[in-house]
Amino acid sequence: MGLFSLPPAQSRADLNLDMFFGGNDGGKVQKKMRRVMPAEWFPQSAVQLTWPHENTDWAYMLQDVTACYVRMAFEIATREKLIIVAPDVASVKSLLEERLPRRATENITYVACPTNDTWARDHAFITVIGEKNPELLDYRFNGWGGKFEASLDNAINRRLFEEGIVGGEYKDCLDFELEGGSIESDGQGLLLTTSRCLLNDNRNASMTKEDIEQRLKTDLGVEKILWLNHGELSGDDTDAHVDTLARLCPDDTIVYVSCDDTEDPHYEELKKMEEELQAFRTQSGTPFRLIPVPLPDAIYDEDGLRLPATYANFLIMNMAVLYPTYAQPEKDEATRQALQRAFPKADLVGIDCRPLIRQHGSLHCATMQYPKGVVK
Repeated sequence: MGLFSLPPAQSRADLNLDMFFGGNDGGKVQKKMRRVMPAEWFPQSAVQLTWPHENTDWAYMLQDVTACYVRMAFEIATREKLIIVAPDVASVKSLLEERLPRRATENITYVACPTNDTWARDHAFITVIGEKNPELLDYRFNGWGGKFEASLDNAINRRLFEEGIVGGEYKDCLDFELEGGSIESDGQGLLLTTSRCLLNDNRNASMTKEDIEQRLKTDLGVEKILWLNHGELSGDDTDAHVDTLARLCPDDTIVYVSCDDTEDPHYEELKKMEEELQAFRTQSGTPFRLIPVPLPDAIYDEDGLRLPATYANFLIMNMAVLYPTYAQPEKDEATRQALQRAFPKADLVGIDCRPLIRQHGSLHCATMQYPKGVVK
């Protein structure tokens, strides 16, 4: 495939992906060649991880979180290309060449770059499939509303582009704050997001809801935006990123977090969110197919504060779905079964994300996929 353009016709692999994901969404986007932010299940060229190190908030538990990243690296790199960003590339490469099989390590590209943290979902490029070239949209990441320093993370995208790791048309969107975890696209012009995040005064405070909607429509090729006004997890630094709550999936499906425990403090908000999802309609006017995943049992940090554990934070890959587990066998298995309904032909892989949740994130937050045509 070319670095700077998408092929005019589908390859055999693309057709297999269309069949795998229900036979419609991925193919429609590619055949129409419309300018749009692709769905996560659009054929991918690579996934990015930004590696934890001793100068991040992971320092006190670096061994545990590194083990989690090694597992993610294995599951990704044995399936598709993996980009790893790290200040000390040599040590990460040495570690992975010791721990992973050659079939994985040969699929990894390393990029040396200073970093503040590891949440690639929120500092990485957001890609739009343009009429001619992929468009790499570089938005400003302000540490989820100024909560954390993010200047180094904000420079990663430019490094990836200048070194030729990613290709396409670079788009400077640094006048607007937007994180990948805050938006979900179906690849057909529909976007799912939350008002608590995108309309928060700590992001784009001078803009109205109408201003933000217009910006998203212009930048991402969006025609319709669905706003969730309810749903938020205790301990969430992101101000209710949608990828912690509800995820768009193939065939007009939404996988969402559900709580049936009336004693849980999340119960009322998540029930209201469920009602919102039931009222949402696709662009053709039909209800979405809704598949619930359970809210994990409460997990607490060292100070006794509840952490934002969620099963909605899964990563869709080419022919596979990686999903978080939390050593809660019944709920881990219920999530696997729910995701099997959403992705009946997927290779489903659970990854213990208890280390990640200790810094208030999970599997999807730690990764960013790049669509076909972006990475060599």
